[in-house]
Amino acid sequence: MAEDEQQAIDGAPPGLTPAAAAPFLQPPHAHPISADEIALYDRQIRLWGVRAQEKLRSANLLLVGMRALANEIAKNLMLAGIGSLTILDHHLVTEDDLGSQFFISELHVGMNRAAAAASQVRALNPRVALSVDMENILLKPPEFYSMFDMIIATDLDLAPLATINAACRFVNKPFYAAGSHGMYGFIFADLITHDFVIEREKSNLPTALKAETMTRSIIATNAKEENGKQVEMVTKREIYSPINLANTSPLQAEQLSSRRRKLQVSPLLTCLRALWEFQALRQQSLPTHSHPDLELFTKLATEKHKELQLPPETLRSEFLRSFLQNVGSEIAPVTAFLGGQVAQDVINVLGQREQPIQNFLLFDSEDSKGPVYALHPIFPSLDGRVM
Repeated sequence: MAEDEQQAIDGAPPGLTPAAAAPFLQPPHAHPISADEIALYDRQIRLWGVRAQEKLRSANLLLVGMRALANEIAKNLMLAGIGSLTILDHHLVTEDDLGSQFFISELHVGMNRAAAAASQVRALNPRVALSVDMENILLKPPEFYSMFDMIIATDLDLAPLATINAACRFVNKPFYAAGSHGMYGFIFADLITHDFVIEREKSNLPTALKAETMTRSIIATNAKEENGKQVEMVTKREIYSPINLANTSPLQAEQLSSRRRKLQVSPLLTCLRALWEFQALRQQSLPTHSHPDLELFTKLATEKHKELQLPPETLRSEFLRSFLQNVGSEIAPVTAFLGGQVAQDVINVLGQREQPIQNFLLFDSEDSKGPVYALHPIFPSLDGRVM
């Protein structure tokens, strides 16, 4: 086995699996942030502050999959200065990977994807502890995820995403899923329960501690003086749903409240649900251009569109054709956008700043739109109201 293909775990004795190396994977930042690091990360510290940077540099993240989208996520997180990153992929590099994945070259064809990318990923920021795992993620027990602060899974079908999501919930770890299909893509977040702080100019009226939406509540407020102004720090809490429930949940009532709003819902949501249903029926394979596949996908999309209570005319044949032509492909500008969005949301969550994605972001590069849909099951409360 070539040296690049050996499992590499920075700071741990050679030959250990990630689970056995867990004690060695703690980020090497027990001391306060140094002047050198402040200088290195000066621009981003100006954006989110030293405290958020310190949280970032102590974070241990798992990135599953190492295709073009994961390349972008890894790049952004490494440059941001996270504490440690494990990249996991059991697949081998093929010639098809060379078109949009910038950490590998022709020399890596036939090698493990994660191992092949490791040297270039590490070179982005030697301060970050990088490890490589070449095992199949579906063979990992739930306890494997407990060593990480956050798990990000990319370019997987719904079934493995749901399995990883369930394992993350078992050990109470936040989970992101993301995928790209040519001109289209998605980001999903299940942070279980997440508290974050919004800073704003203090109003004369007191901020009430109350529910703002079905999933978000204001749980605390505080105030400080900054540059001669009173600034209010509002702590909010978001509650999330796992991906298998989100995938079968209805749109929010406000999005179905009028025909105008229904017309604004992206048909990409319908197509994504139809794709996952297609893969469940066809043993995870992607639809081809054969007549049976096209007929089945169209049937599933029509059913999903109806389930979402959307007008039939918004599911145009042109969109279905475009989506199917893009399925399985990678386009660099799209993966760059999605990778940047995932990394930024991860950084905000680790620093407990700003509103995170709740919970599905869909990106249609043809329309340059990235709407976010909060998809959650609807349950009746004890007093009979719909929650």
